[in-house]
Amino acid sequence: MRSRPRRIVPALLLPLALLLAGCGGASRAEGSGGGGRTDGKGSVTLRVGDQKGGSAAVLRAAGELDDLPYRIEWSTFTSGPPLLEAVNAGAVDVGGVGNTPPVFAAAADSKIKVIAGTHSRSDGEAILVKKDSPLRRPAELKGRSIAVAQGSSAHYQLVASLKRAGLSPEDVTLNYLQPADALAAFTRGKVDAWAVWDPYTSQALDQAGARVLTTGQGVVNGLGFQIAATAALADKAKSGALKDYTERLRRAQDWVFGHPDAWARVWSKETGLPRKVALDAVRRSRGTAVAVAVDKAAIASEQQIVDTFASLRLIPRSFDFGSFVDPRFNGGLPPSGTAPRTYGKAD
Repeated sequence: MRSRPRRIVPALLLPLALLLAGCGGASRAEGSGGGGRTDGKGSVTLRVGDQKGGSAAVLRAAGELDDLPYRIEWSTFTSGPPLLEAVNAGAVDVGGVGNTPPVFAAAADSKIKVIAGTHSRSDGEAILVKKDSPLRRPAELKGRSIAVAQGSSAHYQLVASLKRAGLSPEDVTLNYLQPADALAAFTRGKVDAWAVWDPYTSQALDQAGARVLTTGQGVVNGLGFQIAATAALADKAKSGALKDYTERLRRAQDWVFGHPDAWARVWSKETGLPRKVALDAVRRSRGTAVAVAVDKAAIASEQQIVDTFASLRLIPRSFDFGSFVDPRFNGGLPPSGTAPRTYGKAD
């Protein structure tokens, strides 16, 4: 693996640092336990792990924190893995992450359960190259260097895209870099391609001279999850609050889809992303999510991720992903394969 570049692109670093999203791989829990804001009232307190511009921001923008019959104590984390560490440790009751961090947490026998799911378009899960790159097809990545966050959803998308093109990770040089370092390497031409997720995809397309080589559409499952602590689920009062909380998130996502410009304004202010980048990311992927059941098909799809990373020896063993799912909140939700929403042709 090549060494990390020492220089960072200053104009893009701040929003990237703020948005080290839940799809991300292992990273330090810088700022974890932060936030500190409390909403609602009542005798029950739900401790929610969040990320900058995440659940708290969207619930507040959609009006779903008004008249909350229980208290929510928010803690802010840099990414999904440290958030799930806090859930496992009992410091947080619930938090939202992408499709891959639960695989790594469950492989470590964390005390977690998947309780709710969403299905989004995967156009924001992309392998990017520079506009003047000679690469036109994924098969042409053979022998090339690719930046990716280890253990992230982008990592799985890269592996799956290589497999579809008749390649394996051994056919390329993987540079395991978190987004800020990956951006610097990509911008300076130190890597040939960058596997990443929105909003970084939208930001690179807008500001870093990138173009899309391929996306995760039809390659990855596009699922995101709410993950709860087993102790919180065993508490009758907290489990009731968890049910209400997931329902509020579903309504807030409906609001986002119907108000992409309003949400992009809020998201931009919360994160420092340029307004255009935020709106592009909303329309490309973030606004397309639809609430779905964590059903047998979702479990089977996640099992493929488990088995893939186990075969690559990035987790110590394979395991039954279904044993880390609590289906009690599925209710009348549609199947996990329900088509995401769309704003039309992705940019």
